[in-house]
Amino acid sequence: MANVTRENLSVLNDKITVTLSKEDYIDGFEKSLKKYAKTANIPGFRKGMIPAGLIKKMYGQSVFNEEVMRQVEKSLLDYLENEKLDIFAQPLPLENGNPALDMNHPSEYSFSFEVGLKPQVTIDIAQLNVKQYKVLVTDDMVEQEIDRLQVRNGKMTEPEMVTGDDNVLNVKFVETDKEGNELEGGITKENSLLVKYFTEKFRKNLLGKKIGDTVQLQLKKAFDDKEMDFILSDLGLEKGKKEDESKYFKLYISKVGLVERPELNEAFFEVVYPGKAITTLDAFKEAVKKEIEGYYEAQSLNQVHDQIYHQLLEHTNFQFPDTFLKRWLQVSGEKPKTQEEVESEFPTFKEQLKWTLISNQLTMDNKIEVLPDDIRNLAKQQLLQYLGGQINMGDNQQWVEDYANRMMQDRKFMEDSYHRIATEKMFTAVAEKVNKTEEIISAEEFATKLHHHHH
Repeated sequence: MANVTRENLSVLNDKITVTLSKEDYIDGFEKSLKKYAKTANIPGFRKGMIPAGLIKKMYGQSVFNEEVMRQVEKSLLDYLENEKLDIFAQPLPLENGNPALDMNHPSEYSFSFEVGLKPQVTIDIAQLNVKQYKVLVTDDMVEQEIDRLQVRNGKMTEPEMVTGDDNVLNVKFVETDKEGNELEGGITKENSLLVKYFTEKFRKNLLGKKIGDTVQLQLKKAFDDKEMDFILSDLGLEKGKKEDESKYFKLYISKVGLVERPELNEAFFEVVYPGKAITTLDAFKEAVKKEIEGYYEAQSLNQVHDQIYHQLLEHTNFQFPDTFLKRWLQVSGEKPKTQEEVESEFPTFKEQLKWTLISNQLTMDNKIEVLPDDIRNLAKQQLLQYLGGQINMGDNQQWVEDYANRMMQDRKFMEDSYHRIATEKMFTAVAEKVNKTEEIISAEEFATKLHHHHH
């Protein structure tokens, strides 16, 4: 039986040495050699009648190497399991830790491996303090949403000329110099814009324009900050860069459109909220308000999750086997990384690893389970979202079930869904236990609180 020893190298970083005596592998080697002799095909010899000496000469060393390494691997895995060592990744062979093997002189061999041990993770959720924002939905917000719904459900017409803020323009941006001369190799991009996206001062330049007309503009004078971000991104330019915001363009108008808004009547209410039997404008406004409130409640909950995520990362402290992890990062990929690449990537890698350990611990602490029905329901929800919720479940129940069944056979969908649902359940469980204070704020204030993150 192999002798396995362990010694500490540094923080959470151990060296495991597997020592095999001749007796640990010699019987297995001889059995493997005999088995090989029965199945080998060598021209000039009948199968199973090849001299043992020839087999050993031709294949002996490779069979010997395989048997020794098989015993080493088995002994190492048995040790890890028996000692219940919770390690990162896989053990890494130490340099100079593999001896030269010689079947003609079988002897004692020692193999050394390096392992990175996972730290103990203890999390006190009760120490977390978060704010839950309640967004005040104003009458103006309701009116803006109704206007958007009318545009979305309106009929597009094509008038002869631009008459006001609600006209839609199909345009082509062509970069020019200050004098309006097109630049060779400059930016060219087609877009579709509402007249009201332009600054109030610039809009007068568009009134009366028809298909085929052109307008000269400078970005910073034609667009306010809110629209500027979108325009710069669409043109492949950099937000906040004065040089980019000062660029000149010629707008070629290829189409003028205008949305004829539907009347605010029962027919329109039914289109927006089918089956709700809304008959008055007041009831419609109330339904719109509730929908906006529901949207912000979901966003507020996401923002609570965001606060939890950042607080957990900042205030949960434990050590890592940095030396091992850097070495693993260097050698684990298809192509080895340089030391400079490892040092550059390591902080991000370590933070991702830290979050994985935290979320795994919280998943265990809160006994989070993801059931097949959870994944099936997610598949159905995604289908309904894709179809815009415009499907009658009663009439199409079997079709939706068949879709869910197909998605349950998709391995990637199953893995992604499992992770998504487990994460959502974990955050929901934690959010119920943290200290929360409610604060009523405006939609504009709430927008400044949002963060983008991955977990």
